[in-house]
Amino acid sequence: MARLNGVTSETSVEELPTVSDKDTLTIEDSPEPVEEAQDIDDILNSLKTLLSTLEKLQKVRQEVGDIKPLIGRMLDGELVAAEELEQLKAGVSSLSRLVRAYNDHQVALAKAQPARNLLDQVLKERKAN
Repeated sequence: MARLNGVTSETSVEELPTVSDKDTLTIEDSPEPVEEAQDIDDILNSLKTLLSTLEKLQKVRQEVGDIKPLIGRMLDGELVAAEELEQLKAGVSSLSRLVRAYNDHQVALAKAQPARNLLDQVLKERKAN
């Protein structure tokens, strides 16, 4: 029995709605939405990872591409100037980074493949509406 601004409010036990076990919903009763939400989060995270690895791969490819003519000259047995030699040292280091970036990209690409299925599913539902 609360009294607010001169108005009394009384509710008897008989007037209160009853809650049965059937009305109570627990997480265990509906694992699908929770699992689907987790799956969607995993898929979105895998897409973000794929994008990040793609950016790194392209950056390293650009660095290696800049020294490709020098590497070609070195492989042809030509002598290079001291400045070009320093560029080659950096380029060879970039090659190992390129291999790692390529491997990381391949792993991220494989993990992101479920995103394709989700995208297809979402687009099909959108067309149906």
